[in-house]
Amino acid sequence: MRLENKVALITGGGNGIGRETALLFAQEGAQVVVTDVNDEAGQETVSLITAAGGTARYFRADVSKAADCEAMVAFAEEQYGKLNVLFNNAGIMHSDDDNAMTTEEAVWDLTMNINAKGVFLGCKYGIPALRRAGGGSIINTASFVAILGAATPQVAYTASKGAVLALTRELATIHARENIRVNALCPGPLRTELLMKFLNTEEKKQRRLVHIPMGRFGEAKEMAYAALYLASDESSYTTGADFLVDGGITSAYVTPL
Repeated sequence: MRLENKVALITGGGNGIGRETALLFAQEGAQVVVTDVNDEAGQETVSLITAAGGTARYFRADVSKAADCEAMVAFAEEQYGKLNVLFNNAGIMHSDDDNAMTTEEAVWDLTMNINAKGVFLGCKYGIPALRRAGGGSIINTASFVAILGAATPQVAYTASKGAVLALTRELATIHARENIRVNALCPGPLRTELLMKFLNTEEKKQRRLVHIPMGRFGEAKEMAYAALYLASDESSYTTGADFLVDGGITSAYVTPL
């Protein structure tokens, strides 16, 4: 029970990394608030948690909107009396996100509003709650593409995740002496709906896999275990980290034959 007596708020909790993390956090003793814009998916996550004997509530929140982010944090405190862990996980990868010449301004704005501004707003309203709780852990979902460039462009997504890394480091430094830790989880390519929709042909999949030393896509649950470490007191001396969980892709010059 590595999160016993802790309250965790997870954005984008209706599927993928968010759902797997919500399930694992609840299993480890946390009281969980799941947020999403997909009510059916978010409520399903809560149902899975409660069916397994855990404690969770659902709250609809669009993380690109300040009022929603303020309200989701208030909801967590109203329901459970405090907030100890904030996982800013919600994000998108738009199918029309390509290079700088072809990506539309609207796609850029939407991606930045959710992936980067959403993390900022989560922290804006979440940090005061963590202060009231005496400290805690913030985990922001970034990506390995914030570390590496790629010839298969997704410029808005990549830029948004780079922004998450920079924001994470800044907030980690500002709040380090308040018992508030801020870390970025940087997943490698995952076998999630988000990426598989983007890699919609076998050729696109293989173009990625050839660069991963482990030779496979990661699983959402593997990211959940990494988030669990960052959420727990076991990572009490870890802040400002770019926590790469990527199958070795950012370490590789060439991969095994």
